[in-house]
Amino acid sequence: MHAHEHLLAEIRSEALPLEAAASLDRLVAMAADARFVLIGEATHGTDEFYSVRAEITQRLIRDHGFAAVAAEADWPDAYRVNRYVRGDAAIRDADDALSHFQRFPAWMWRNTVVRDFAEWLRGYNDGIALPALKAGFYGLDLYSLEASIAAVVAYLDKVDPRAATLAREHYACFDLGNTRNAQQYGYATMLGASPGCEEEVLAQLLSLRRKRYEYLTRDGFAAGEAYYCAEQNAAVVHNAERYYRTMFTGHVSSWNLRDRHMVSTLYGLADHLHVQRGEPPKIVVWAHNSHVGDARATEMGQRGEWNIGSLVREAHGRSAVLVGFSTHAGSVRAASEWDGPGEVKTVRPALQGSYEALFHEALGGDALVLLRDNEVLYRHLGLSRLQRAIGVLYLPQTERQSHYFFAQLPEQFDALIHIDQTRALLPLAPAAQAPEEEVFETYPTGF
Repeated sequence: MHAHEHLLAEIRSEALPLEAAASLDRLVAMAADARFVLIGEATHGTDEFYSVRAEITQRLIRDHGFAAVAAEADWPDAYRVNRYVRGDAAIRDADDALSHFQRFPAWMWRNTVVRDFAEWLRGYNDGIALPALKAGFYGLDLYSLEASIAAVVAYLDKVDPRAATLAREHYACFDLGNTRNAQQYGYATMLGASPGCEEEVLAQLLSLRRKRYEYLTRDGFAAGEAYYCAEQNAAVVHNAERYYRTMFTGHVSSWNLRDRHMVSTLYGLADHLHVQRGEPPKIVVWAHNSHVGDARATEMGQRGEWNIGSLVREAHGRSAVLVGFSTHAGSVRAASEWDGPGEVKTVRPALQGSYEALFHEALGGDALVLLRDNEVLYRHLGLSRLQRAIGVLYLPQTERQSHYFFAQLPEQFDALIHIDQTRALLPLAPAAQAPEEEVFETYPTGF
């Protein structure tokens, strides 16, 4: 048998067709006892990636006691979803809960799949009496500079008006030279037109932390949640300030800062939930493949980049499960330019020599490929191959340069779900009252 035909036969023998009811059982069993289960997406606009990820997550929460979803999303916007799924009566439904996801690309989180998942999670939590045991939904990202500043000040206005005045003084630094816009702030500091706000945001974060126990003793569980949210917003401001200062000076340093922040937020969330629940929590992470796959097995690692997957796997070993997605062709929701409208775009058939083309040829359909401890696939798929990554932008005319990179799949993920033909996400109707524009978190890469 020709070597290529032998490779295709080995892949077919190891793959589990997704239409088989028990296929996902194997993956859920692998993930059931993990501390962190990182589930990716090969694009930011594919329905099947979101819906299969939601199905796996529901099973982990319902059947195996997972405590939270931590998403590649802005902290304040995601925390509104968290309030809703944990029973906040002031938020009328899941559509309303997602209403703060308004900036480009709103479809990334404000879509029908996330709406339905949030509605399911609210219903699941309604059956749990103790607030501390309800499963939550949190954001990991650091790009909500304006919203996080407003949230810190609003919290302090309620609990400590004198401290709120001090916070306003610290954060007024961003107003110097009209640099309150995050991207403009970063550009101005690079040019030396603004002195930067590094000292001010750190001082505010430390000021809030020094009064932690004073604030926590005021109203039990509710006080703990409110303080934790405010502290995280202050940490977002601190790291966002650093991020925007570095984004114009070096892609690697800004990428690493961002993913280090997301991992720090994830571990902080784990500590917070541990205190609430009395035992170490198990958490699902939702983010792009480029964040959850182990960077050490990709071109990223060769450039000196790390990501959530590499940092969590390095720290937690087999107690971290990394799951990726791929597709051969279909449609995707993406933009053609930054801040452009979301379009339904045709995904070109995968390039020859890529993992996606290989799975299409071998399987011709949807399948789960378990890579952990799979000596057969490790031997046959360990060769570095092209892998496609589509973010919020999709530029088919430059696809090889802008959307493919080399990776070693068995080192990158513990499992991969291949959806051969995919369709675009369906967004929800735009929410009212869009906030002031900030540069989107994944500028300029789209991941």
